[in-house]
Amino acid sequence: MGMTAQAAYWFLPAVIPMALFISWNDMRDMKITNKSVVVVMLAYAALGPFAFGWEMYFWQWLHFPIALVVCMALWALRLMGGGDAKLIAAMAPFFVMADIEIILRIFAASLLGALVVHTVFRLTPLKRPVGEWKSWNAGWYFPKGFPLSMTLLLYLVFAAVYL
Repeated sequence: MGMTAQAAYWFLPAVIPMALFISWNDMRDMKITNKSVVVVMLAYAALGPFAFGWEMYFWQWLHFPIALVVCMALWALRLMGGGDAKLIAAMAPFFVMADIEIILRIFAASLLGALVVHTVFRLTPLKRPVGEWKSWNAGWYFPKGFPLSMTLLLYLVFAAVYL
């Protein structure tokens, strides 16, 4: 695994509240705000040198423009939302490419889990405390900020616990 437990420990205190806020906000308003994306990038900018060391820190920044170009192309083709595209690009420097297989597995599990949890809440009285959320009535649209932020969080937890 490319991510070390030490690096994960550096990032986790910042990522936990960000992931929860992004998930909540996306399910509530069906939006991933620019401020949220900037906070994700600032967290990497501030903590990355301590987590990765300077050389790897700078190399990891290359993930941002690559992810941004690819995701904006997918957004232009209407295959993903603009907020999702910006969030993926902002999160990209946290992910180590040596771990791409585990990252994709975590994302697949997060996406399926988020879909199940969201659907169970939407179809049962469990949604009463948050009945005003826009995601309940969004039709085929699904708030992907939830599984995307959980992917980053679970990746770091996995690295911290198993390394």
